Amino acid sequence: MKNYWDQGISFEEYITIAKERLENPSNQQETEYKQYYELGLQRMDRTLKKYVPDEEQLKELTSKNFDGKILIISEAWCGDASATVPALVTFFKGHNEVKIFLRDSDKSLISQYLTNGTESIPKVIILDKDFNVKNSWGPRPKYGYELLMKHKADPEAYPKDNFYNDLQLYYAKNRGKDAVQEILELL
Repeated sequence: MKNYWDQGISFEEYITIAKERLENPSNQQETEYKQYYELGLQRMDRTLKKYVPDEEQLKELTSKNFDGKILIISEAWCGDASATVPALVTFFKGHNEVKIFLRDSDKSLISQYLTNGTESIPKVIILDKDFNVKNSWGPRPKYGYELLMKHKADPEAYPKDNFYNDLQLYYAKNRGKDAVQEILELL
């Protein structure tokens, strides 16, 4: 795990890479994902402007005496990631070191953390101070997962567009609070 940690990047580098990929795509996927990079950057910017760490959650973090690290497997084009990663980075800032591992740069890490057989992101890996895996979380909070299950149970009654719309509305209103809480419970 230390190898993956050492390959991780800061949130600032993550944003810089996303902007570079948006402005100068270097391959077919980056060209095809251009609109998703743009949307992801807008959502991350909105989260950074609006997210304020919850005082009760900060007290809970302090009470846990967690001295480990947070490694997030992510990509900036991902809708779930753009809603949660900035909140998580902001929440843990000054408390625990956070790094981001780009999923598409090396699939060997995400292959260890599949969600129902898929490479869904973000995936948060909670590490102790010696880089042992303590727990993992992701790719979305419980409520987001419930919306997905509603869509999968009856795609005609609850189409994909409705699911995506409801999920983004939830993210915009919740501002990362549920994701932070679910991760706090895993520390």
